[in-house]
Amino acid sequence: MSENSIKKIFPAFNFTEGEVLILNKPYGWTSFDVVGKIRNSFKPLKLKVGHAGTLDPLATGLLILCTGKLTKQIETYQAEEKEYTGTFTLGATTPSYDLETEIDQTFDYSTLTEEAILANCQNFIGELDQYPPVHSAIKVDGERLYRKARRGEEVELKTRKVTISEFEITRVELPEVDFRVVCGKGTYIRSLAHDFGKKLNNGAFLSKLRRTRSGNFKIEDSFEIMELVNHIREIKTQPDFK
Repeated sequence: MSENSIKKIFPAFNFTEGEVLILNKPYGWTSFDVVGKIRNSFKPLKLKVGHAGTLDPLATGLLILCTGKLTKQIETYQAEEKEYTGTFTLGATTPSYDLETEIDQTFDYSTLTEEAILANCQNFIGELDQYPPVHSAIKVDGERLYRKARRGEEVELKTRKVTISEFEITRVELPEVDFRVVCGKGTYIRSLAHDFGKKLNNGAFLSKLRRTRSGNFKIEDSFEIMELVNHIREIKTQPDFK
């Protein structure tokens, strides 16, 4: 029997009482795209669905969705420790600190050594003051920052306390370096990339990001979006669906 012919076994869901759904967000989807896709699969049943911890469209990996009565616990799941893997690209910066915007400045990275790059991690472990990216969903005067940034408006940013408990470089192949980081709520990995480059007197932006864990939930336990959508469409025809 081929791997593709093995039917996935789903638990007995009770979406109205509340379920915590662990999904693998694809590249290019917003977190709200995922919520909308799952919510629409329940129609005509009107069911609350929300996500716990936004992932940027260019990021992939673990996204927690809560349904029904468990949407009241979203903030609890948002506050949990998270793990990410990904890639920084050294030698350049972008206004958004990732690939959403074009490169605005370049640097010579030929003198950077692997030893200096590895040692730089120690500067970013513990409680830190971090500036959020201008291209972020944080609200200033009731409006998302990224909307102000797209209009070219200057905004005075304030630092926020964040905690990084683990940070390691897992591959150095300049200009790219791969990393793994474990951090607390509110940490922007894009800002970490930008600050990492600055500390080396160079530039850096986030070129790849994947969330691999949130609290006790791991990416290995996640559902693909369409396999869950198809399952919901199949079982909602049953009389005891709820």
